[in-house]
Amino acid sequence: MFVLVEMVDTVRIPPWSFHRQLNDAIAEELNKKLANKVVYNVGLCICLYDITKLEDSYIFPGDGASHTKVHFRYVVFHPFLDEILVGKIKGCSAEGVHVSLGFFDDIIIPPESLQQPAKFDEAEQVWMWEYETDEGAHDLYMDQGEEIRFRVVDEVFIDTSPTGPSAEKEGPGVGAGAGAAAATALPAGVEDSVQQKEAPYTLIGSVSEPGLGLLSWWNS
Repeated sequence: MFVLVEMVDTVRIPPWSFHRQLNDAIAEELNKKLANKVVYNVGLCICLYDITKLEDSYIFPGDGASHTKVHFRYVVFHPFLDEILVGKIKGCSAEGVHVSLGFFDDIIIPPESLQQPAKFDEAEQVWMWEYETDEGAHDLYMDQGEEIRFRVVDEVFIDTSPTGPSAEKEGPGVGAGAGAAAATALPAGVEDSVQQKEAPYTLIGSVSEPGLGLLSWWNS
């Protein structure tokens, strides 16, 4: 679930931190920059493990800070595929069951990866497993807050780095009238609300195998 990743970065130490030990100042800056952040195709950064090498520090003209190239190892949350994890159900939607590990919430179990036959109760907003017994079918609900054991079957990284404006958003060209400007311009704040926020790192889970699913199902 957690791995050590070797990284290299140039760390800037401001002048008011020169009185501190260099390793301590660098460790603080690295954690401020990386802790609880997702690095594309790497995973969710947790905390600095150690510093393996410090190269020479430089002070550039016009900047009183020091700049040091640092080799270090960082603790990263990045489960391997087919790893079994235990989390809690955060909620349900038509897209599937949303699971949280406490420190990481972007986990989804899609409908096709639930125990079958499964159905979604629109009124209660909950998924249920229609469990067949000798006495007939019983609906086993996947309620919020229940502990669930699942297998990691896929992962999705999305590059959420800022990008420049697209051609459509640059507005009318020279000579366009006020009517064209009014038609293309969006009121302040509307554009941000229209764009859907995407998670930079998502785990896809499955509970379709025996022994997976709510712990209460198998412990009862």
